[in-house]
Amino acid sequence: MSLTVHTEQRGDVVVVAVAGELDMATAPQLQDEITDLLDRGNSRLVFDLSELTFCDSTGLSVFVRAKNSSDEAGGVVRLAAPQRGVLRILEVSGLVEVLQTHPSVEQAIAADQTPASS
Repeated sequence: MSLTVHTEQRGDVVVVAVAGELDMATAPQLQDEITDLLDRGNSRLVFDLSELTFCDSTGLSVFVRAKNSSDEAGGVVRLAAPQRGVLRILEVSGLVEVLQTHPSVEQAIAADQTPASS
């Protein structure tokens, strides 16, 4: 199975819909899209994972790199609506909190609009 990536601007947040399988073969495609978004000044990203059916450690590393790059640019990364299998991988890896995972895209965007405490 392949990977598809679609982006949608919602205010100052870019929703990145990721569908299919995110693994060693497809991770560079997502990484390229993220790099392009960051290069264009988009550092507030919500990844819609509702159609992501598989994610291995290579895919997880793409999300961690996105978070680190976004943090450096003063932005945020949130994950939204992961399917059960993907959520389990995030939980087992300990990344579910680090990557701020939310049940829906709307909740992830709303969390993004909440001012951070200093």
